[in-house]
This record gives sequence, C-alpha cells and structure tokens, in this order.
Amino acid sequence: MRMAILISHSAEETFRIAEEYAKTLKAGDVVRLDGEMGAGKTVFAKGVAKGLGIREEVTSPTYAYMNDYGGVLYHYDCYRIDAEKAEALGLSDYFYAKGVCLVEWAENIEELLPLETKRVFIRKLSETQREITL
Repeated sequence: MRMAILISHSAEETFRIAEEYAKTLKAGDVVRLDGEMGAGKTVFAKGVAKGLGIREEVTSPTYAYMNDYGGVLYHYDCYRIDAEKAEALGLSDYFYAKGVCLVEWAENIEELLPLETKRVFIRKLSETQREITL
C-alpha cells in the first residue's frame, strides 16, 4: 500500500485535499484521523463530507460522540470516550454499516476498530501549514 505525503498551506487546501481523498473511499471504509488538537481533523472531515456529496454542515461531534450524515458518513470524536463506553453506546456497530466512518481520537477506542482501518495523519508544521499523510 502506497502512502502519500502532502503539504497543505491553508485550511482551504486541507479541505480540498480531503475532498479529493473522499473519491478513494467506499462504503464500509473506516478511517482514523490522527493528529494533535487543532491540527485540522474536523476541516479534513468537512472536505471528505463534501467529496461524498453531503450538503449539510459538518460539525465536530465533540459531545455527541458521533454524527450521522444520512448513513453515508459517520463522523466520530472519541476525545471524551473510551472503548467500553463506545461499545455500550453501540458506536462500534457503525463500523460495519454501509457508510464511511471518520474517527477522530481513534486511539481512545483502538480495540474496537476493524483490522482494515485506513489512517490519515495530520501534523501541524506552522499556524497555517499541515503535513497530511494519506
């Protein structure tokens, strides 16, 4: 499997990279979005959503844990949750549904992730620049 490393110079460029990345995804894919707080994971998720044809506003599911966009995209924020609670809430069930799952802070629920999970890593290089590994 080939990895690509891209440099984004703005949030808009990160969005466009994600929009293109969405074209490589298929129903049932689970993608971990890794990166520090403020790296641009939610911006990336918004771009993926647009690339998947979702028209509604994508927001961070910080307190909801997961937002469902019509069964096409499930966007997780696992910053405030652990695997036990995620499983009790049934969040892991969506990994086997027909939508694309984007998981922020996936390390907190690592043991629930399917073996075939894809990974996007976003690293802050400066206030505006990001290194995106696909």
